[in-house]
Amino acid sequence: MPVAVEQEFAQSMGAPALLGIAAAAIALLLVLIVRFKVHPLLALVGISVATAFATGIPADAVVDVLTSGFADTMGEVALLVGLGAMFARIVETSGGAQALSDALIRGFGEHRAPLALGVAALLFGFPIFFDAAFMVMLPIVFTVARRLGGGVLIYALPAAGALSTMHVLLPPHPGAVAATVLLGADVGLVILLGIVVAVPTWYLSSYLYGRWIGRRIRLPVPDLLSGGPDTGQQPDPPRPRTVLALLLLPLVLIFANTGLSTAVDTGALGEAAWIPVVQVFGEPPIALLITVAVAMHVLGTRRGRTRQFLDDLLDNALKPIAPVVLITGAGGMFGGVLLASGIGDALAGTLGTIGLPLIVSTFLVAAILRVSLGTATVAITTSAGLLGAAVAQADLNPVQNAAVVLALAGGSSVLSHVNDASFWMIGRLLGMDVPTTFKTWTVIKTLVGVVAFGFASLLFALAS
Repeated sequence: MPVAVEQEFAQSMGAPALLGIAAAAIALLLVLIVRFKVHPLLALVGISVATAFATGIPADAVVDVLTSGFADTMGEVALLVGLGAMFARIVETSGGAQALSDALIRGFGEHRAPLALGVAALLFGFPIFFDAAFMVMLPIVFTVARRLGGGVLIYALPAAGALSTMHVLLPPHPGAVAATVLLGADVGLVILLGIVVAVPTWYLSSYLYGRWIGRRIRLPVPDLLSGGPDTGQQPDPPRPRTVLALLLLPLVLIFANTGLSTAVDTGALGEAAWIPVVQVFGEPPIALLITVAVAMHVLGTRRGRTRQFLDDLLDNALKPIAPVVLITGAGGMFGGVLLASGIGDALAGTLGTIGLPLIVSTFLVAAILRVSLGTATVAITTSAGLLGAAVAQADLNPVQNAAVVLALAGGSSVLSHVNDASFWMIGRLLGMDVPTTFKTWTVIKTLVGVVAFGFASLLFALAS
């Protein structure tokens, strides 16, 4: 929320009252959406307003808090989803998605298609933020699902879980970087142990559970990103390597940005004048914008598509995603209200005195803040700040310190629900209603956090 509001508003309620209000707001929101079928956008905005007043946010600051939470989320999501939808439509109508999916299936076999998509997502998810990587991979996932059948979830969930696992556990993603720096861990060791933890964590949580639940909940492939029904087999599709190069283009640009940012933050690289220029082109919206422009030329203009055809194609790609973007923004609004109410500070003060073993405390503190606030990055940063002194006093060796970072990151993953923007984005893009999103995405995110904590605890014990 705006700085002026933060400075003027002093929360007088205690943690129990704030927790009670938050729990009641979440319960009422679920009742409205699930039981009474109120549109999620209306329910989220209404509950956000009610929660703001109930937690004592001044009346003259309520609108600022609401719009700030909405705008912050839209700023992160809207351009990525919009540009990603454009890119997806170009790749699909050119036959590129079909060509690449055929190559993947030939390489891994039809029965291993979910594994192939998950492995690809693990590689893409190492340098690339979750939202951007998910939008880039989505047309491939949809095309494989259309060809092989069995519903979209069996293919989408292992891939989405892989992207989320890498985003949560590994630098250069922001939460993992913040925890590493605040807890004084070694970045290289966190990356090395993070990979050791991330791969089996993904396999046990996202891959096995994603395939299991995907077989039981069979949903059709949405037309959402296609701008219309399935376009069918194209007579002259591009080569798979051309499509792969287009997929890698935003990943390379974003990787250059995140790699440079990590190097600067850790002091490995000075502040040269050229670094900000490269970083601009590696920001996810700019990287996707460049990718869309290149795809329009390579898959459109060079293949005889007219400018009018491409304009209509992109316009139609944007129309179906408006509900996704608005509902995701409203989810961010609700999370912003919970954050602005002071619930994070109240929880931090309470949880600092729980007296559990250090690695358990890091997981639980991050998990409770995550469930309460809906944002993994804030949960990680707040938890690391709260527990930094305790970690420093514990005189941990480097492996133990890195394990604590991974445990904290695992806690920040659990129980994604209605105050988390990714809950709405994944649910809407995959055509799931709220109960189905809980059965799939919430469970996968929780499994990722719990399994990662288990492996981190094992590393901690072995290094003792």
